[in-house]
Amino acid sequence: MLYHSTLTTTFPSFSSSSSTSSLLFPLSDSALLPTESNNNNNMVKFSKQFEGQLIPEWKHAYVDYGQLKNDLKKLYLLKTDNKTDSSAATGTVASTVLSSIKNFSIFGHQRRDHGPIHVHKKLASSVSNGDMYETELLEQFADTAAAKEFFSCLDFQLNKVNQFFKTKETEFMELGESLKKQLEILIDLKTAIQHRHQTRDIMPDSKEDGSISSTISCESDKDKTEQEQSQENINEELEKTELAFSDSPRSEEMGNSTKTKSMDPNWRTVSGRVISFQGKNIKMNIPLTTPSRTFSAISHLFKEDLTNSKKSNEGTKLHINKTRVHHAEKMIKGAFVELYKGLGFLKTYRQLNKLAFIKILKKFDKVTGKQVLAIYLKVVESSYFNSSDKVIKLADEVEELFIKNFAEEDKRKAMKYLRPKQRKESHGITFIVGLFSGCFIALLVGYVIMAHIMGTYKRHPFSLYMETVYPVLSMFSLMFLHFFLYGCNIFAWRKTRINYSFILELSATKELKYRDVFLICTTSMTAVMGVMFVHLALLSKGYSYTQVQVIPGLLLLLFLLLLVCPFNIYYRSSRYRFLRVMRNIAFSPLYKVLMLDFFMADQLCSQIPMLRNLEYMACYYITGSYKTQNYNYCMNAKHYRDLAYAVSFLPYYWRAMQCARRWFDEGQTSHLVNLGKYVSAMLAAGSKVAYEKDNTKGVGWLCLVVIMSSGATVYQLYWDFVKDWGLLQVNSKNPWLRNDLMLRRKTIYYVSMGLNFILRLAWLQTVLHSTFGQVDSRVTGLFLAALEVIRRGLWNFFRLENEHLNNAGKFRAVNPVPLPFDEVDEVD
Repeated sequence: MLYHSTLTTTFPSFSSSSSTSSLLFPLSDSALLPTESNNNNNMVKFSKQFEGQLIPEWKHAYVDYGQLKNDLKKLYLLKTDNKTDSSAATGTVASTVLSSIKNFSIFGHQRRDHGPIHVHKKLASSVSNGDMYETELLEQFADTAAAKEFFSCLDFQLNKVNQFFKTKETEFMELGESLKKQLEILIDLKTAIQHRHQTRDIMPDSKEDGSISSTISCESDKDKTEQEQSQENINEELEKTELAFSDSPRSEEMGNSTKTKSMDPNWRTVSGRVISFQGKNIKMNIPLTTPSRTFSAISHLFKEDLTNSKKSNEGTKLHINKTRVHHAEKMIKGAFVELYKGLGFLKTYRQLNKLAFIKILKKFDKVTGKQVLAIYLKVVESSYFNSSDKVIKLADEVEELFIKNFAEEDKRKAMKYLRPKQRKESHGITFIVGLFSGCFIALLVGYVIMAHIMGTYKRHPFSLYMETVYPVLSMFSLMFLHFFLYGCNIFAWRKTRINYSFILELSATKELKYRDVFLICTTSMTAVMGVMFVHLALLSKGYSYTQVQVIPGLLLLLFLLLLVCPFNIYYRSSRYRFLRVMRNIAFSPLYKVLMLDFFMADQLCSQIPMLRNLEYMACYYITGSYKTQNYNYCMNAKHYRDLAYAVSFLPYYWRAMQCARRWFDEGQTSHLVNLGKYVSAMLAAGSKVAYEKDNTKGVGWLCLVVIMSSGATVYQLYWDFVKDWGLLQVNSKNPWLRNDLMLRRKTIYYVSMGLNFILRLAWLQTVLHSTFGQVDSRVTGLFLAALEVIRRGLWNFFRLENEHLNNAGKFRAVNPVPLPFDEVDEVD
């Protein structure tokens, strides 16, 4: 039991939502010494602990503990069979006598005992491969073939671990050296700025003080070609170190600032400018992630074109202001944090693998009765992955540099960035979730009973409640249903060890856990249902609509105020992160598209009914129609009808603009193909809105809706299954699925594809106009909108599963942060 307690306290459970800081601390030596325990019922199996502690992106680089256990199980079964065989017992005695004779030489002296095995160390053919190990059996085992197979697998795992460790160590060492050079350039640049401040020998900037005067050369075509070739070499070097993962959309976003665009060579100089100071020629690359940087870069491009048109050989003056230097400093700071995190992962990788070797060797000794643990453990301890201290030294050096240059010599402040503490999950949240869930169910039952008695949801030629109040309830229901499904997604991602926080770039200290999401859903829906219940109760008591109609509007205003509330209450960091993402989406394509941005934009594509309801409620309350009960004012207003078209395809427009921006940044035609999918969805949405607004319901509009919606559905289904989910692979070992699956039950994938296909056909309601008895058509619309939200929740899980598998295939566990400075050759 000592072994179990030591392991669990040393290795906090590493889940996708947990902080990575728990993996940055090396194990103590005592944690690597397993002890025996007879109470197997209370001890968690090591294989499950090992699986729970490994880094998901490096899963295939760890010791294959399961395969070694299977080989050991074969040895155990063969040994059991041999014990029942008398001939095997005789053979054992004979082999024992023969082994005793061999232990003596012809001179009567006992031979040196080498043990049951001997591990040979072979020099590798190249330095990058590292040393190779091969085990030779010196004694007879119960089944020599099975023993050879076990040690062959064990040697393969040791060689694999050594090679991977050396590869990653080299990668991090190269990144460390590059960051040191970047830091030196940054310090020199900041020193130059401070020196010019002190001497007042600076040129005033029209927009900002504190700029330094530098020279940018008007390069000839030859100079440009050399610079482009230098940039291509940098890109190839990044690809070799696996920092550029081209198959992953997220990594494309992070690495694209260091890549160049092949279509337009002039665009290469937009985000990078060559400056000369202190005898150095430095190119500063600041990613165009914000509108201000984009417009500044475009204006610079025009100015450069004007300069080149004059064909002047003289250099022009360039002002590098404090803002650009500050952006460069933030980039270098982020790169140091990611490097430190990667070094911590490598430490954990070393310790977990060593522990796995100890555990499997101890099991081997127990099964075979041979003492090989001490022999093979010496080889493991002397192997490269366990003996190299470069990672530890570099981690200490990175920590010192970070404290000195980014934390003002304050170690506690530096550790907040390098080792962020994870916010503890409270069981009190679970209790509150259960409490509010019960309150919500009770209020919902009471609301449904009262609505049924009053006949609120039955079809009436004139239903003021359905026209004015029901949109508020429908809007909040769809929104928090979507949020509830997101909580379910987080729970499923954690169970299947999909590192969603890394993929979506969520902060480890501020991200929402699934309990937090459920808490937000239950408290919000309890408040909504309570207000709706009170509103309906007041109507049942004879209060007029004029008196109580302000209540839904106040509820909507309350939620909007809570969303933008500046006080640190009710998940302020998450609320502000949501607002920033919505800002990035609304101003597409001016902002650089990150994984979280287009993930959230995809969610909006499933919330068009909610946006339509929000549009109506805004018109209803802003125009004061709730005072006169003239709800037809908004429906008959021309501007409102035109706005309905915009709201219907605005989410698709945003996604299309994001695809255009990614194509513009990366130059990959796949983004244009994805853009076509959203254009087809825009056309289908526009045709459906036009058909709904057409009072005659003509055959021409109906045919247009069917054609547009059918084409968009086929387009979307193909993209869902093949591109987003990575399924429908003909040559896969799993029929019509991909080779690697996170879920053990394959039927879940087939059922999910069937459900996605059926739910994609929800637009047929526009054509069929099916109803459920006397239920109002708006209730039917809410039900179909909820089905689309459920489909999106299903899509979210498989989308990130595919992204996680692609990312894990490249063994990338830290963000590749682009670096701001490149030293270039001297230009004439």
